[in-house]
Amino acid sequence: MSRVEPKTVERIVILGAGTIGSSWAAHYLAQGKSVTVSDPAPNAESRLRGFIDKAWPALRTLGLAPGSDPAAVRFIPDPAEAVREAQFVQESAPETVATKVSLYQKIERTLPEDAVVATSTSGLSISELQKGRLGPERYVVGHPFNPPHIIPLVEVVGGRQTDPAVVEWTLDFYRAHGKRAIHIRREVPGHLANRLQVALWREAVHAVAAGIASVEDVDAAVVHALGPRWALVGPHLTIHLAGGEGGMRHHLEHLGPAIEEWWADLGSPSLTPEVKAKLLEGMDEETAGTPFDELVSRRDRLLVAFLEMQKKEAAAADSTRPGA
Repeated sequence: MSRVEPKTVERIVILGAGTIGSSWAAHYLAQGKSVTVSDPAPNAESRLRGFIDKAWPALRTLGLAPGSDPAAVRFIPDPAEAVREAQFVQESAPETVATKVSLYQKIERTLPEDAVVATSTSGLSISELQKGRLGPERYVVGHPFNPPHIIPLVEVVGGRQTDPAVVEWTLDFYRAHGKRAIHIRREVPGHLANRLQVALWREAVHAVAAGIASVEDVDAAVVHALGPRWALVGPHLTIHLAGGEGGMRHHLEHLGPAIEEWWADLGSPSLTPEVKAKLLEGMDEETAGTPFDELVSRRDRLLVAFLEMQKKEAAAADSTRPGA
């Protein structure tokens, strides 16, 4: 089935106006697209518009498409009506198979045949979600990282019935609309980025539960050491650079046995009531009564500043390449 070129998509529908759905809506509005949002909750539209208003300054800093208007979002409570002219659907409904499947059943008869449906699921199987659908080949995972209007990464995962051409189309679509899309080649619970995140968090929880460090000091170890390096070069390239002129080969030969010993000693904590209490107490101490909205605003300001720095560095690197 022929579809429009990914970069020419104009009509985007967001199903679900929670934090992720509203953030997606803000992102696509900033890209200059026609955005329709659907959500059955009584206060969904006001919540959506309030989120977009708060997100707009960050998007203005990151660069808006000409003519972008935060008020241009359309809201249609009925999902079947909302998708009638959709070219691309970003589903961001609650994270249960039953809820998502019920939503797909409502939209599949009014959804244009050439529209792609991408679910924002953070860990559900697209093969499970697409079973029994009309046109199962057009269902795919398009998992963002919170908040989607700022964080560039999107994980694209096809299911057993997904057309490989749809996977490629979806990757191209996200890349054409300001995202760093990566292809997750095999379905696993949690995809990739969340698995990396929870792997680190497992050891972070163990450190607190075992009395190795406080919640605040664990966070400090990431913010002031690991985080800056990983944000710039990633874990594999970090190891390569740590090996000096010999790179990763030297690092593996020199420290490989010690690393395997550390792996063997990593913790496997359980979220018992006692461990949860330690984590919550530590978080209360770290946040020190700072309102939640202020924590979110601070995070977003820092993210925007970092991404702006990344963009300038990439532009400088491009300008020094031969033939530039």
